[in-house]
Amino acid sequence: MAGTGRIGTAHAETLKGFEEVESVVVADVDPARAAAAAAKLGVETASLDDLFTAGIDGLVVTAATDAHPGLIIAAVDAGIPVFCEKPVAADIPGTLAVIDRIGASDVPVQIGFQRRFDAGYAAARAAVASGELGWLHTLRATTFDPAPPPAEYVAHSGGLFRDCGVHDFDVVRWVSGREVEEVYAIGANRGERFFADAGDVDTAAATLTLDDGTLATVSLTRYNGAGYDVRLDVLGSVSGVVVGLDDRAPLRSVEPGVPPLPGPAYPGFMERFRPAYTTELRAFLDVVAGRAPSPCVAADALEAFYIAEACEVSRRERRPVKLAEVRR
Repeated sequence: MAGTGRIGTAHAETLKGFEEVESVVVADVDPARAAAAAAKLGVETASLDDLFTAGIDGLVVTAATDAHPGLIIAAVDAGIPVFCEKPVAADIPGTLAVIDRIGASDVPVQIGFQRRFDAGYAAARAAVASGELGWLHTLRATTFDPAPPPAEYVAHSGGLFRDCGVHDFDVVRWVSGREVEEVYAIGANRGERFFADAGDVDTAAATLTLDDGTLATVSLTRYNGAGYDVRLDVLGSVSGVVVGLDDRAPLRSVEPGVPPLPGPAYPGFMERFRPAYTTELRAFLDVVAGRAPSPCVAADALEAFYIAEACEVSRRERRPVKLAEVRR
């Protein structure tokens, strides 16, 4: 495990609980933080350099984004299967450089888009693939954070589309089985000044046109005080389904006689997607063991990044942007 922040520590705890995993070794650019995580979890610790000579079977990367390219390449060069939380790199040129560098290798790389492993999103994808919804006409995706991240995080996040919306862009592709051809995006700042100071927005909306004419909308905000709200409506000519409309969705109907949802609302992404993270890491064990190919390769992350980049250009220039404009 390279990186022992919040999600890295959670992943290490999950991996430790798998019977198939004999040992977990954690490392961090901050040795004290790695030592504290190791002591808390009862696992081993090592320096980042020593990880690649420690005889490990797989590497999980949850370090800061700027460390992702070097760690992915080092693992592939050492013949070690690697799981890396998104993104592959901080920008499109960096992502392309990694893909080009590892392209000739057969060492598997899995990128962390955990929504692909959520039961609801998987069921929606199956419903589309089976034809039971008919032909799709609309997808409506939302990611509403309950509170904004710290100012220092926002300044280096890459922006709302690249940092947050990229998950929605990935599942729109994955659930629909289609590619995005054009986007039109807008954004607003009604909260803390540090978003505008970083050239970012705290709320955004994007319309995506898919390659078969299906329309998708993606709504994002950092200020959903009711709780963490992530949903996807998948609507077809015959039927429709919704992901994320459960007892903990932070919604309240004002229709007469409709009881409130029991709650409580999810406080954040870790709680909402805990089962998905577990399933995702189990899938990585199959990749490491050679039982399955990577279910989410670096090229998938690149496609989602292209959509995010097109949305950012569209927001800044206030015009529709075709994906062909940002492809390299």
